[in-house]
Amino acid sequence: MHTDADTETIRRILTGTGDTWAVVGLSSNRARAAHGVAAVLQRFGKRIVPVHPRAEPVHGERGYASLAEIPFPVDVVDVFVNSALAGRIADQAVAIGAKAVWFQLGVVDEQAYARVRAAGLDMVMDRCPAIEIPRLG
Repeated sequence: MHTDADTETIRRILTGTGDTWAVVGLSSNRARAAHGVAAVLQRFGKRIVPVHPRAEPVHGERGYASLAEIPFPVDVVDVFVNSALAGRIADQAVAIGAKAVWFQLGVVDEQAYARVRAAGLDMVMDRCPAIEIPRLG
């Protein structure tokens, strides 16, 4: 299982892959984990792009209904949907030319992991960047 991403991959995604993060599943619902994690990403200099069917603005950023609708390059696709839907999102991340895919805590899809890595992207699964950023120092 690939839930133990190596520290170098995590470091590369958080510090070198790029600063535009599409957060799939991010809505204006403050009770959802995606809302808090997106705020942490912003505090650490990342541009967040909310992706949710309602396409709501969140944290001052315009929302989009899908990854395909984002009219500018995305560096990292951060996935806050359940595991059954995550593989489709991972494939869309590859299709839009993202550099990395990050599956949040509890989001696991081994086949999607293999497809993303085979396409040449970095991938982290079952981890949270809001937890990993402080660990990097």
